[in-house]
Amino acid sequence: MSLGLYVHVPFCRALCRYCTFTRGLLDEPLKRRYVSALGTEVRRAGTRPPAAADTVYFGGGTPSLLDPLEIGGLLDRCREGFDLRPDAEITLEANPETVDAGRLAGYRRAGVNRLSFGVQSFHDRELRRLGRLHDAAGARRAFALARAAGFDNISLDLMMWLPGQRIGEWLESVDALIALGPEHASLYLLELHPRAPLALEMARSGWSQASDDDAAEMYARAMARLEEADYEQYEISSVARPGRRSRHNLKYWSDGEWIGFGCGAHSTRGGVRWKNVPAAGDYVARVEAGASPVAERRRLSAAERLGDAMFTGLRLSEGLDVEAIARRHGTDVWQCYGEQLQPYVQAGLLACERGRLRLTRRGMLLSNEVMAVFV
Repeated sequence: MSLGLYVHVPFCRALCRYCTFTRGLLDEPLKRRYVSALGTEVRRAGTRPPAAADTVYFGGGTPSLLDPLEIGGLLDRCREGFDLRPDAEITLEANPETVDAGRLAGYRRAGVNRLSFGVQSFHDRELRRLGRLHDAAGARRAFALARAAGFDNISLDLMMWLPGQRIGEWLESVDALIALGPEHASLYLLELHPRAPLALEMARSGWSQASDDDAAEMYARAMARLEEADYEQYEISSVARPGRRSRHNLKYWSDGEWIGFGCGAHSTRGGVRWKNVPAAGDYVARVEAGASPVAERRRLSAAERLGDAMFTGLRLSEGLDVEAIARRHGTDVWQCYGEQLQPYVQAGLLACERGRLRLTRRGMLLSNEVMAVFV
Protein backbone atom coordinates (compact mmCIF):
# COMPACT_ATOMS: atom_id res chain seq x y z
CA MET A 1 0.00 0.00 0.00
CA SER A 2 1.30 3.46 -0.90
CA LEU A 3 2.24 5.88 1.84
CA GLY A 4 0.43 9.02 2.82
CA LEU A 5 2.51 12.12 3.52
CA TYR A 6 1.26 14.62 6.11
CA VAL A 7 2.79 18.12 6.35
CA HIS A 8 1.91 20.14 9.45
CA VAL A 9 1.75 23.93 9.30
CA PRO A 10 1.16 25.26 12.84
CA PHE A 11 0.62 28.96 12.15
CA CYS A 12 -2.69 30.84 12.50
CA ARG A 13 -3.72 34.49 12.23
CA ALA A 14 -5.90 34.09 15.30
CA LEU A 15 -6.33 31.26 17.78
CA CYS A 16 -9.83 29.79 17.69
CA ARG A 17 -11.38 29.63 21.13
CA TYR A 18 -12.02 25.88 21.00
CA CYS A 19 -8.82 24.61 19.36
CA THR A 20 -6.22 22.51 21.15
CA PHE A 21 -4.17 21.47 18.09
CA THR A 22 -0.45 22.20 17.79
CA ARG A 23 -0.51 25.77 16.50
CA GLY A 24 0.56 29.35 17.25
CA LEU A 25 0.17 32.89 15.95
CA LEU A 26 1.85 33.69 12.65
CA ASP A 27 5.48 34.77 13.01
CA GLU A 28 6.88 35.55 9.54
CA PRO A 29 10.61 35.04 10.33
CA LEU A 30 9.85 31.77 12.13
CA LYS A 31 7.55 30.71 9.28
CA ARG A 32 10.38 31.09 6.74
CA ARG A 33 12.74 29.02 8.87
CA TYR A 34 9.99 26.48 9.52
CA VAL A 35 9.27 25.96 5.81
CA SER A 36 12.98 25.45 5.17
CA ALA A 37 13.14 22.94 8.02
CA LEU A 38 10.16 21.08 6.60
CA GLY A 39 11.93 20.74 3.26
CA THR A 40 15.01 19.42 5.02
CA GLU A 41 13.03 16.88 7.05
CA VAL A 42 11.22 15.62 3.94
CA ARG A 43 14.53 15.30 2.06
CA ARG A 44 16.14 13.34 4.91
CA ALA A 45 13.16 10.99 5.09
CA GLY A 46 13.39 10.04 1.43
CA THR A 47 14.40 6.50 0.62
CA ARG A 48 16.33 4.78 -2.16
CA PRO A 49 14.60 3.45 -4.09
CA PRO A 50 11.90 6.02 -3.34
CA ALA A 51 8.88 4.64 -1.50
CA ALA A 52 5.57 5.07 -3.31
CA ALA A 53 3.21 7.77 -1.96
CA ASP A 54 -0.21 8.64 -3.33
CA THR A 55 -1.48 11.35 -0.97
CA VAL A 56 -0.07 14.56 0.49
CA TYR A 57 -2.07 16.43 3.13
CA PHE A 58 -1.15 19.93 4.32
CA GLY A 59 -2.86 20.29 7.72
CA GLY A 60 -2.67 22.73 10.55
CA GLY A 61 -2.96 25.33 11.91
CA THR A 62 -3.69 27.21 8.71
CA PRO A 63 -1.63 25.85 5.79
CA SER A 64 -3.11 28.48 3.46
CA LEU A 65 -0.91 31.04 5.26
CA LEU A 66 1.94 29.57 3.21
CA ASP A 67 2.16 31.17 -0.20
CA PRO A 68 1.88 29.04 -3.36
CA LEU A 69 5.64 29.09 -3.98
CA GLU A 70 6.25 27.68 -0.48
CA ILE A 71 3.65 24.94 -1.02
CA GLY A 72 5.12 24.19 -4.43
CA GLY A 73 8.63 23.95 -2.99
CA LEU A 74 7.50 21.48 -0.34
CA LEU A 75 5.75 19.38 -2.97
CA ASP A 76 8.99 19.36 -4.98
CA ARG A 77 10.79 17.98 -1.91
CA CYS A 78 8.09 15.29 -1.62
CA ARG A 79 8.61 14.31 -5.26
CA GLU A 80 12.38 14.18 -4.80
CA GLY A 81 12.23 11.97 -1.70
CA PHE A 82 9.29 9.75 -2.63
CA ASP A 83 7.70 8.20 -5.68
CA LEU A 84 4.72 10.56 -5.62
CA ARG A 85 2.22 9.07 -8.03
CA PRO A 86 0.94 11.24 -10.93
CA ASP A 87 -2.65 10.87 -9.71
CA ALA A 88 -1.79 11.65 -6.07
CA GLU A 89 -4.44 13.38 -4.00
CA ILE A 90 -2.86 16.61 -2.72
CA THR A 91 -4.98 18.39 -0.11
CA LEU A 92 -4.53 21.84 1.38
CA GLU A 93 -6.53 22.91 4.43
CA ALA A 94 -7.58 26.54 4.11
CA ASN A 95 -9.47 29.16 6.05
CA PRO A 96 -11.87 31.22 3.89
CA GLU A 97 -10.37 34.59 4.85
CA THR A 98 -6.84 33.59 3.74
CA VAL A 99 -7.54 32.99 0.04
CA ASP A 100 -8.13 35.12 -3.03
CA ALA A 101 -8.28 34.38 -6.75
CA GLY A 102 -4.54 34.75 -7.32
CA ARG A 103 -3.57 32.65 -4.34
CA LEU A 104 -5.94 29.84 -5.31
CA ALA A 105 -4.66 29.84 -8.90
CA GLY A 106 -1.14 29.63 -7.50
CA TYR A 107 -1.99 26.59 -5.38
CA ARG A 108 -3.42 24.88 -8.46
CA ARG A 109 -0.22 25.56 -10.41
CA ALA A 110 1.82 24.23 -7.47
CA GLY A 111 0.00 20.89 -7.69
CA VAL A 112 -2.75 21.13 -5.05
CA ASN A 113 -5.85 19.37 -6.39
CA ARG A 114 -8.08 19.23 -3.30
CA LEU A 115 -9.09 21.95 -0.82
CA SER A 116 -10.53 21.51 2.65
CA PHE A 117 -12.18 24.69 3.95
CA GLY A 118 -12.73 25.11 7.69
CA VAL A 119 -16.14 26.79 7.47
CA GLN A 120 -17.59 25.43 10.78
CA SER A 121 -20.88 27.36 10.53
CA PHE A 122 -22.97 29.50 8.19
CA HIS A 123 -24.24 31.62 11.09
CA ASP A 124 -22.15 34.71 11.85
CA ARG A 125 -23.08 34.68 15.54
CA GLU A 126 -21.72 31.15 15.90
CA LEU A 127 -18.56 32.01 13.97
CA ARG A 128 -17.87 34.96 16.28
CA ARG A 129 -18.28 32.75 19.35
CA LEU A 130 -15.80 30.28 17.90
CA GLY A 131 -13.28 33.05 17.24
CA ARG A 132 -13.28 32.55 13.48
CA LEU A 133 -12.13 35.45 11.30
CA HIS A 134 -14.49 34.83 8.37
CA ASP A 135 -18.25 35.28 8.14
CA ALA A 136 -20.79 33.19 6.22
CA ALA A 137 -20.58 35.44 3.16
CA GLY A 138 -16.80 35.07 3.20
CA ALA A 139 -17.10 31.29 3.24
CA ARG A 140 -19.40 31.34 0.22
CA ARG A 141 -17.08 33.76 -1.57
CA ALA A 142 -14.02 31.57 -0.94
CA PHE A 143 -15.87 28.52 -2.26
CA ALA A 144 -16.88 30.37 -5.43
CA LEU A 145 -13.31 31.57 -5.98
CA ALA A 146 -12.01 28.01 -5.57
CA ARG A 147 -14.46 26.77 -8.20
CA ALA A 148 -13.41 29.59 -10.53
CA ALA A 149 -9.76 28.60 -10.01
CA GLY A 150 -10.56 25.09 -11.25
CA PHE A 151 -10.86 23.11 -8.02
CA ASP A 152 -13.30 20.27 -8.59
CA ASN A 153 -12.60 18.45 -5.31
CA ILE A 154 -13.52 20.58 -2.28
CA SER A 155 -14.37 19.55 1.27
CA LEU A 156 -16.16 21.72 3.82
CA ASP A 157 -16.03 21.29 7.62
CA LEU A 158 -19.00 22.05 9.87
CA MET A 159 -19.24 21.85 13.67
CA MET A 160 -22.34 20.87 15.61
CA TRP A 161 -23.24 21.10 19.30
CA LEU A 162 -21.94 24.66 19.51
CA PRO A 163 -22.77 26.79 22.57
CA GLY A 164 -26.31 28.09 22.27
CA GLN A 165 -26.88 26.25 18.99
CA ARG A 166 -30.39 24.94 18.33
CA ILE A 167 -31.33 22.06 16.06
CA GLY A 168 -32.94 24.34 13.48
CA GLU A 169 -29.86 26.59 13.26
CA TRP A 170 -27.61 23.60 12.80
CA LEU A 171 -29.76 22.22 9.99
CA GLU A 172 -29.70 25.64 8.29
CA SER A 173 -25.89 25.35 8.13
CA VAL A 174 -26.20 21.84 6.72
CA ASP A 175 -28.63 23.09 4.05
CA ALA A 176 -26.25 25.94 3.20
CA LEU A 177 -23.46 23.42 2.69
CA ILE A 178 -25.65 21.25 0.47
CA ALA A 179 -26.59 24.33 -1.60
CA LEU A 180 -22.90 24.94 -2.38
CA GLY A 181 -22.42 21.32 -3.45
CA PRO A 182 -18.92 20.39 -2.26
CA GLU A 183 -17.60 16.94 -3.15
CA HIS A 184 -16.92 16.09 0.49
CA ALA A 185 -17.99 17.26 3.94
CA SER A 186 -16.88 16.57 7.51
CA LEU A 187 -19.32 17.13 10.38
CA TYR A 188 -17.67 17.33 13.77
CA LEU A 189 -19.11 17.40 17.26
CA LEU A 190 -17.55 20.25 19.25
CA GLU A 191 -15.28 18.80 21.93
CA LEU A 192 -14.34 21.37 24.53
CA HIS A 193 -11.12 21.09 26.49
CA PRO A 194 -11.83 22.34 30.03
CA ARG A 195 -9.15 25.03 29.70
CA ALA A 196 -10.07 26.14 26.18
CA PRO A 197 -10.98 29.86 26.08
CA LEU A 198 -14.43 29.00 24.75
CA ALA A 199 -15.16 26.79 27.78
CA LEU A 200 -14.21 29.64 30.12
CA GLU A 201 -16.30 32.13 28.14
CA MET A 202 -19.28 29.76 28.23
CA ALA A 203 -19.05 29.67 32.01
CA ARG A 204 -18.89 33.49 32.23
CA SER A 205 -21.69 34.10 29.72
CA GLY A 206 -24.05 31.36 30.80
CA TRP A 207 -23.97 29.67 27.40
CA SER A 208 -24.70 25.97 27.27
CA GLN A 209 -24.64 23.16 24.75
CA ALA A 210 -27.79 21.34 23.73
CA SER A 211 -28.77 18.15 25.52
CA ASP A 212 -27.26 14.82 24.48
CA ASP A 213 -30.60 13.87 22.93
CA ASP A 214 -30.64 17.07 20.85
CA ALA A 215 -27.03 16.47 19.77
CA ALA A 216 -28.00 12.98 18.63
CA GLU A 217 -30.92 14.44 16.67
CA MET A 218 -28.60 17.03 15.07
CA TYR A 219 -26.32 14.25 13.88
CA ALA A 220 -29.05 11.91 12.64
CA ARG A 221 -31.04 14.57 10.80
CA ALA A 222 -27.92 16.07 9.20
CA MET A 223 -26.83 12.68 7.86
CA ALA A 224 -30.34 12.01 6.56
CA ARG A 225 -30.41 15.35 4.69
CA LEU A 226 -26.98 14.74 3.21
CA GLU A 227 -27.98 11.27 2.04
CA GLU A 228 -31.09 12.75 0.40
CA ALA A 229 -28.72 15.13 -1.43
CA ASP A 230 -26.75 12.13 -2.83
CA TYR A 231 -23.88 12.19 -0.37
CA GLU A 232 -22.85 8.85 1.10
CA GLN A 233 -21.66 8.54 4.65
CA TYR A 234 -18.45 6.51 4.65
CA GLU A 235 -17.09 7.36 8.11
CA ILE A 236 -18.57 8.53 11.41
CA SER A 237 -18.00 12.21 10.61
CA SER A 238 -17.53 12.18 6.82
CA VAL A 239 -19.69 12.12 3.71
CA ALA A 240 -18.72 12.30 0.06
CA ARG A 241 -19.99 12.18 -3.47
CA PRO A 242 -19.26 8.80 -5.13
CA GLY A 243 -15.52 8.48 -5.78
CA ARG A 244 -14.65 11.52 -3.67
CA ARG A 245 -13.79 10.00 -0.31
CA SER A 246 -10.66 11.44 1.31
CA ARG A 247 -7.96 9.04 0.15
CA HIS A 248 -5.53 10.42 2.72
CA ASN A 249 -7.81 10.08 5.73
CA LEU A 250 -8.75 6.57 4.62
CA LYS A 251 -5.16 5.59 5.39
CA TYR A 252 -5.77 6.44 9.05
CA TRP A 253 -8.97 4.41 9.14
CA SER A 254 -7.87 1.43 7.00
CA ASP A 255 -4.74 0.27 8.82
CA GLY A 256 -2.54 2.20 6.37
CA GLU A 257 0.86 3.85 6.77
CA TRP A 258 1.90 7.47 6.68
CA ILE A 259 4.81 9.76 7.47
CA GLY A 260 4.22 13.11 9.13
CA PHE A 261 6.49 16.14 8.86
CA GLY A 262 6.63 19.23 11.05
CA CYS A 263 6.13 19.99 14.72
CA GLY A 264 3.79 17.61 16.52
CA ALA A 265 3.38 15.39 13.45
CA HIS A 266 2.76 11.67 13.99
CA SER A 267 3.90 8.80 11.76
CA THR A 268 3.13 5.09 11.52
CA ARG A 269 5.11 2.72 9.33
CA GLY A 270 6.26 -0.87 9.57
CA GLY A 271 4.73 -1.35 13.00
CA VAL A 272 6.65 1.64 14.39
CA ARG A 273 5.01 4.85 15.58
CA TRP A 274 6.82 8.11 16.18
CA LYS A 275 6.00 11.76 16.80
CA ASN A 276 7.92 15.00 16.48
CA VAL A 277 8.53 17.62 19.14
CA PRO A 278 5.41 19.81 19.55
CA ALA A 279 6.89 23.34 19.57
CA ALA A 280 7.68 25.00 16.23
CA GLY A 281 10.79 26.74 17.56
CA ASP A 282 12.17 23.54 19.05
CA TYR A 283 11.43 21.67 15.81
CA VAL A 284 13.24 24.26 13.69
CA ALA A 285 16.25 24.37 16.02
CA ARG A 286 16.65 20.60 15.94
CA VAL A 287 16.43 20.33 12.15
CA GLU A 288 18.79 23.27 11.62
CA ALA A 289 21.31 21.64 13.96
CA GLY A 290 21.18 18.42 11.94
CA ALA A 291 19.38 16.54 14.72
CA SER A 292 16.24 14.47 14.48
CA PRO A 293 12.99 16.26 15.40
CA VAL A 294 11.51 12.99 16.69
CA ALA A 295 10.55 13.21 20.36
CA GLU A 296 9.30 9.65 20.83
CA ARG A 297 9.54 6.44 18.84
CA ARG A 298 8.35 2.97 19.74
CA ARG A 299 7.48 -0.34 18.14
CA LEU A 300 3.85 -1.28 18.61
CA SER A 301 3.05 -4.65 20.14
CA ALA A 302 0.89 -7.10 18.22
CA ALA A 303 -1.99 -6.36 20.61
CA GLU A 304 -1.63 -2.59 20.04
CA ARG A 305 -1.61 -2.99 16.26
CA LEU A 306 -4.75 -5.11 16.38
CA GLY A 307 -6.48 -2.69 18.75
CA ASP A 308 -5.61 0.26 16.52
CA ALA A 309 -6.92 -1.55 13.43
CA MET A 310 -10.19 -2.27 15.21
CA PHE A 311 -10.52 1.22 16.71
CA THR A 312 -9.92 3.07 13.44
CA GLY A 313 -11.62 0.59 11.12
CA LEU A 314 -14.90 0.73 13.00
CA ARG A 315 -15.08 4.46 12.19
CA LEU A 316 -15.89 3.44 8.61
CA SER A 317 -19.53 2.96 7.72
CA GLU A 318 -18.74 -0.34 6.02
CA GLY A 319 -16.86 -1.48 9.11
CA LEU A 320 -14.23 -4.19 9.19
CA ASP A 321 -13.66 -7.38 7.25
CA VAL A 322 -13.15 -9.68 10.23
CA GLU A 323 -11.35 -12.38 8.22
CA ALA A 324 -9.00 -9.85 6.60
CA ILE A 325 -8.10 -8.49 10.04
CA ALA A 326 -7.44 -12.04 11.26
CA ARG A 327 -5.14 -12.77 8.29
CA ARG A 328 -3.22 -9.52 8.67
CA HIS A 329 -2.79 -9.69 12.43
CA GLY A 330 -2.83 -13.44 13.00
CA THR A 331 -5.57 -13.16 15.61
CA ASP A 332 -9.19 -14.25 15.75
CA VAL A 333 -11.11 -11.04 16.45
CA TRP A 334 -14.00 -12.80 18.19
CA GLN A 335 -11.66 -14.87 20.31
CA CYS A 336 -9.82 -11.72 21.37
CA TYR A 337 -12.72 -9.28 21.80
CA GLY A 338 -15.92 -11.33 21.48
CA GLU A 339 -16.88 -11.31 25.15
CA GLN A 340 -16.49 -7.53 25.37
CA LEU A 341 -18.23 -6.81 22.05
CA GLN A 342 -21.23 -9.10 22.44
CA PRO A 343 -23.20 -6.71 24.71
CA TYR A 344 -22.92 -3.99 22.04
CA VAL A 345 -24.16 -6.42 19.38
CA GLN A 346 -27.11 -7.33 21.58
CA ALA A 347 -27.81 -3.63 22.26
CA GLY A 348 -27.95 -2.87 18.53
CA LEU A 349 -24.83 -0.69 18.53
CA LEU A 350 -22.77 -3.19 16.52
CA ALA A 351 -23.83 -5.37 13.61
CA CYS A 352 -22.06 -8.38 12.13
CA GLU A 353 -23.22 -9.10 8.59
CA ARG A 354 -21.57 -11.14 5.82
CA GLY A 355 -18.28 -11.26 7.67
CA ARG A 356 -18.12 -7.53 8.39
CA LEU A 357 -18.34 -5.89 11.80
CA ARG A 358 -19.70 -2.35 11.76
CA LEU A 359 -21.27 0.29 13.96
CA THR A 360 -24.96 0.93 13.39
CA ARG A 361 -26.10 4.57 13.05
CA ARG A 362 -27.08 4.45 16.73
CA GLY A 363 -23.70 2.90 17.50
CA MET A 364 -21.97 5.81 15.78
CA LEU A 365 -23.64 8.15 18.24
CA LEU A 366 -22.15 6.10 21.10
CA SER A 367 -18.89 5.19 19.38
CA ASN A 368 -16.65 6.34 22.24
CA GLU A 369 -18.31 3.79 24.50
CA VAL A 370 -17.78 0.97 21.98
CA MET A 371 -14.21 2.03 21.07
CA ALA A 372 -13.17 1.91 24.72
CA VAL A 373 -12.92 -1.88 24.24
CA PHE A 374 -9.78 -1.35 22.12
CA VAL A 375 -8.01 1.30 24.20
